[in-house]
Amino acid sequence: IFFRVSSLCFTMAAQNADDIDYLRKHGIPELVNDLIQQLVNAKPSQPVAFLREALESKKGRRPVVGGNWKCNPDSMKKLDGLIANINACDTSKCDVYVCPSTLHVSYCAGKFNNGAMVTPQNCNFKGCGAFTGEMSVEQMKDMGIKQVLIGHSERRGEFGILAYDSNATLATKLKYILDAGMSCVFCIGEPKSIREKGLDAVLAEMDKQLEKIYGLLDPAKVIIAYEPVWAIGTGLTATPQDAQATHAGIRKLIAQKASPAVADAIRIQYGGSANAKNAPDLSAQPDIDG
Repeated sequence: IFFRVSSLCFTMAAQNADDIDYLRKHGIPELVNDLIQQLVNAKPSQPVAFLREALESKKGRRPVVGGNWKCNPDSMKKLDGLIANINACDTSKCDVYVCPSTLHVSYCAGKFNNGAMVTPQNCNFKGCGAFTGEMSVEQMKDMGIKQVLIGHSERRGEFGILAYDSNATLATKLKYILDAGMSCVFCIGEPKSIREKGLDAVLAEMDKQLEKIYGLLDPAKVIIAYEPVWAIGTGLTATPQDAQATHAGIRKLIAQKASPAVADAIRIQYGGSANAKNAPDLSAQPDIDG
């Protein structure tokens, strides 16, 4: 089996330079063993086609770009300009989503013509009912919305705002979202006091924020949005090297506690005073997916 899977990898690599680079980066034994495990677990009726698809999926993660509009703008008249800016973007090589404020979600829904997804900034985990001030995924789905963001640090209690969510409630929300057939942008990040203790302390905090959801991480449905709290709106941003080290550490945690296949396929995007100037250097890092 090892020989046959290896042969398939080399055959595909001979046809595509991107495949050759991928094989060089990840190493044949590790890659082949992982593909074999997928084959054993899935028991597909057409193993060669399955392996081709598996290798393609491992080869690269589609970049994702998101914009959280938070509690902005102050007038609905300004939404048309924001929407026009997004519609003018070429989304052929990346996924795009925007997170309007609650009062603006219904106006923005259906306004994008290039695949950009309207992604509300929160939801509850109870559905419709006597839950004042909340939104349900059932309401979102009725509007044609397919994705929601949860876990932003401003919802977790940073910046002196009341803590509306904990790691436990966010795990419950994520299961609720996925069970409803929607996808999710799941936010994680550390405050400056933890960053100052070093990378090991940061990754220990990331593990705490992820430990209740490792089993829910479906790469086709979940995007991890890593945003260091100390960089939000401050003008500070992690260097590309520091951000890459953190993203690689998060991916390693997922490999250890979910699976290597999930870690390899799931997208982890960076936030925190990201802008047009620093985005190219950040997104060029191998473990930063947008």
